[in-house]
Amino acid sequence: MRYSGIGGQAIMEGVMMRNGDEYAVAVRLPDQSIHVETHKTRGYNELIQKIPLVRGVYNFFWSLVVGLGSLMESASYFEDEDAKKPEEMTDEEKAKKARKDRAEMGGTLLLSFVLAMGIFMALPYGISALIGRFVTSPMLTAFIEGVLRVVIFLLYIVLISKTEDIRRTFMYHGAEHKCINCIEAGKELNVENVREATRLHKRCGTSFLFIVLLISIFVFMFIRMDSHLMQLVLRLLLVPVIAGVSYEFIRLAGRSENPVIDALSKPGLLLQKLTTMEPDDDMIRVGIASVEAVFDWKAFIDNNEDHCSM
Repeated sequence: MRYSGIGGQAIMEGVMMRNGDEYAVAVRLPDQSIHVETHKTRGYNELIQKIPLVRGVYNFFWSLVVGLGSLMESASYFEDEDAKKPEEMTDEEKAKKARKDRAEMGGTLLLSFVLAMGIFMALPYGISALIGRFVTSPMLTAFIEGVLRVVIFLLYIVLISKTEDIRRTFMYHGAEHKCINCIEAGKELNVENVREATRLHKRCGTSFLFIVLLISIFVFMFIRMDSHLMQLVLRLLLVPVIAGVSYEFIRLAGRSENPVIDALSKPGLLLQKLTTMEPDDDMIRVGIASVEAVFDWKAFIDNNEDHCSM
């Protein structure tokens, strides 16, 4: 059985788990039942998945789209009780809601992109440009910019982790990781085994973002332009390239036991101590439901046992 790694994301009171072109959204509803919906990823392309660097940008984009869609889907289960349920809607009302949801998702993606570029790109660049007036080395100025970007990112994670809703989301993030680690350790997927698994994982999106930040420090040090505007434009243009390289590292790290790769993965794993928290058993059950909706973990474990016995 070919296995390239399932992946997921914590959402509002639930977990999204993705396997190839299929993903499941499992949510703990107010009545404490678990609701699971499965979907196909639009535009999924197996050929692109085989092209190094390109697949990183491709997967990063679809992770954003699928993740945001799953987040909006999970939030819809906690809307006003007076709102109509899908089964109560006419076809016209469903179509209208679908158009509205797509428009909201597009607007949210655009706003998120603008805010991310402003906070994590323009802000550290602007501060470093001011500091550059007192620093003679352009490379040192660029290095300071990169360090500021990492510091801003870490402060952002720490601040949002203080809110109750984000803390619960981080607990579901922990449940997601623990379910995947349980499977990859060849253990039966149940609450007891998942509870014992680690909540840290090398293929986590948190590690990916941190690697992007670290690589960007050294790449941006070699950009030489007199125009501040062009400096920013080039940084934006290089982000997909950096994302592609970062994805290849994360992909390699997820299946490697090389001590050098392990050492390079440590900073991202340490950061996950902030973005994941220990889940309770109910959260673990939601994570298990999301895995079982898109992945035959029993066949995967049996296949690995057959290989080990050969």
